Amino acid sequence: MNQLWIVLGISVFGGLGALARSVQDTLVKDRFGSEFPRGTMAINIGGSFLLGVITGMVVTAEEPGPWAVVVGAGFCGGYTTFSTAMFEAAVLLREQRWRAATASVVGTLGATVVAAGVGLWLGAR
Repeated sequence: MNQLWIVLGISVFGGLGALARSVQDTLVKDRFGSEFPRGTMAINIGGSFLLGVITGMVVTAEEPGPWAVVVGAGFCGGYTTFSTAMFEAAVLLREQRWRAATASVVGTLGATVVAAGVGLWLGAR
């Protein structure tokens, strides 16, 4: 597969990831409300897990092929959103919701690292 197809694949999968993020965040907000950024947390945890699985598969493959870059950088890159997570935490801080802001940041960082680690372990098996 030549470089142009890889770049196009990353672009398409990035768009699909962004669309999936938007849909999931809307569904979570409709179900649980928007007082706490549950949707963004779930998105980042799931995306970290998926990227961990992909990375685990890549490090154990003899020749992983371009799919890992297309799905990893494309879909996971479009799906996950660290900037939105930090923006939502800043909004909580502005509203003086200290515990919620702390839970959002610490919970997101801790859970995404664990999810990526579990995904890496599973992907390498």
